[in-house]
Amino acid sequence: MTTSPTDGRLLKGELRRQELIEATLQVVAREGVAGVSHRAVAREANQPATAAAYYFKSIDDLLTAALTVCMDQDAERMRRLTESSDGSPEGLAALAELLANVMGGPGRLLAEYELYLLAARRPELRPSTGRWLEALAGYALRYTDDPVRVQIFTSVVDGLLLQGLLTDTPPTAAEFEAVLRHVLL
Repeated sequence: MTTSPTDGRLLKGELRRQELIEATLQVVAREGVAGVSHRAVAREANQPATAAAYYFKSIDDLLTAALTVCMDQDAERMRRLTESSDGSPEGLAALAELLANVMGGPGRLLAEYELYLLAARRPELRPSTGRWLEALAGYALRYTDDPVRVQIFTSVVDGLLLQGLLTDTPPTAAEFEAVLRHVLL
């Protein structure tokens, strides 16, 4: 079966769109949400100056797409970790390692939290942040059915990641694991 020229153009368009979203995250990590413009994002993506405006009619559309992609990727990663966890202490070690790895390259995490906090001001952005929180809660449910402990767990993970961005020495996997054990075991 051959691919029609239209399919190739659609694929190229989707690739450009994804590159623009990634460029948006890089701009947000470096300059904050205020630094996002169609031109800045297109420049970061090495695309024509009009590319970002072609794919995203407004800056809000661009920020929404970036937040949605991040939260969906993070939620999917948590769901995969949940599927492989049996509620044992070893599962907590795997999550702690994942969290430490996320802290190892804080640029993207910083961009995600900038966008995440934007959802506090813009309710239309909350469905994607809700998917992330649901994925965290799903992980916690492997260890406990106590809704309060599940809420504590989701809050602790968010808090640890945010605090990690505010320090010169973010938590190590061992430090994450110690806290997670205390909360869930």
